[in-house]
Amino acid sequence: MVKLFGQPTGRRRQRRFSLLTLRILAINMLALIVLGVGVLYLGRYQDRLIQSELESLRAEARLFSGVLSDSGTVRDIELRYRLDPAKSRNLIRRLVETTGIRTRLYDRTGGLFGDSHQLGGQGGYIIEVEPLPPPRNHIGWLNRAFDWIDDTIDAWPGRSLLPLWQDQASVADQMGQALEGNIAGALWQDAEGRLVLSAAAPVASFREILGAVVLTKNGAVIDESLRQVRLDIVKIFVVALAVTVLLSLYLSGAIGRPIRKLATAADRVRHGLGRAQTIPDFASRGDEIGDLSAALRDMTQALTDRMDATERFAADVAHELKNPLTSAKSAIETAAKVEDPAQRVRLLQIVQHDLTRMDRLIGDISNASRLDAELARERSEPVDLTAMLQALVEVHESTRDDGAPHVTLQSAVPLTVRGIDTRLFQVFQNLVGNALSFSQPDDTVRVEARRDGGHALVTVEDDGPGIPEGKLETIFERFYSERPKGERFGQHSGLGLSISKQIVEALGGQISASNRNDATGRVHGARFTVRLPLA
Repeated sequence: MVKLFGQPTGRRRQRRFSLLTLRILAINMLALIVLGVGVLYLGRYQDRLIQSELESLRAEARLFSGVLSDSGTVRDIELRYRLDPAKSRNLIRRLVETTGIRTRLYDRTGGLFGDSHQLGGQGGYIIEVEPLPPPRNHIGWLNRAFDWIDDTIDAWPGRSLLPLWQDQASVADQMGQALEGNIAGALWQDAEGRLVLSAAAPVASFREILGAVVLTKNGAVIDESLRQVRLDIVKIFVVALAVTVLLSLYLSGAIGRPIRKLATAADRVRHGLGRAQTIPDFASRGDEIGDLSAALRDMTQALTDRMDATERFAADVAHELKNPLTSAKSAIETAAKVEDPAQRVRLLQIVQHDLTRMDRLIGDISNASRLDAELARERSEPVDLTAMLQALVEVHESTRDDGAPHVTLQSAVPLTVRGIDTRLFQVFQNLVGNALSFSQPDDTVRVEARRDGGHALVTVEDDGPGIPEGKLETIFERFYSERPKGERFGQHSGLGLSISKQIVEALGGQISASNRNDATGRVHGARFTVRLPLA
């Protein structure tokens, strides 16, 4: 049994943070973070940048070897070309001033001829110059965080597969390839995982290899270029993230707040805090929240109408039962004081009549109270309306007494409607029975079924006194009874037409009442019309 009022069986938790807001934030931010991390990786851009730098270094190696071949050589007494130490070192120094690339020159035997990072000092000492890495701005936690992210991303998977840079051995490898006449180029990583690029080219004159020039540089330029690109991406990402968070909060508020208001209002209605409680109206939003609000408002209004109808029904039942109870009580009290046997028998007949009336009322009231639940529970199926009406007429004609009114079916065409056969039979049985109760002996009650567009139209007509003016709608109210003159009071409960209307409307149809008038306006009987959608 559903509990409509009272304390709830489970109380909704009051949350400090909206789970809906957290879910919206998580979904929107996750997609943005995945996109941001993917963009920050810059794998293809980094590969193209490294290959571009390596090709540039090879081109510079060829340029250096060409300059040294033209301007750094001399002819010995045997008229053979050889590298001139003084000229070669001066050329290397000048070339390095413009490029900043470490340049080493080797003779044809592999001996070091010059190194741009070595300076000669007094007493034959050699001073080796090691360039410092570019400074980083570590001021502020944001910069430090970005530096950590940048270093983490720089450890791209391909870099860990590069050979380790060992200065002497690696340079010797490049020099050996150049002395064989090849232009070499390779990628390395140092002990700290930083990128190192190297290139070597032979120094030749008239196809005679005089030596080799080896150029090396670290990946600081590449890393700084990537860092700047990532920094720009991070700035855009932070702005996009802020916009995403704000839009997510707005979206969660636009969804969550009205839902919370609807839930709170529904709780107030469920707890029975008064009929004046209303559901907030968000129909102007024009979205699903507005549809939910309208549906809840309609449901609440239907519930309120149902409760009002239940209260009116209970009041009507109490009133209808009170009359025979009062009558029976008075008859019993009077019978106890009356000594005349004939009057006592008359009083006992009144009590019996009142009890019969109450029994009929209780049965009809029970059927009426169960009707809503049964209509909601039973499924509508195609019903052969014409066959049902024919069966109703045949049953009456085969069981009627001599002199009783006739029932005929006129202009019946094949009609199929969607409904519940037992309930539809009850509707037309009530209408025919009502018409028969107002008919004279040997009168005829006419039933007609025809098609009207997408509906079936059934009329039940009699030749009785008709319906009093102003009562065409009232006769469908509960316990309303307008009986023929001479009929014993209490033979009808006044629920038949009300039940019929309830069934027809539940099946999506309409029922109405009217009088049959002639040209002069004289009433010749009543007409009930039932309109049902075709299957």
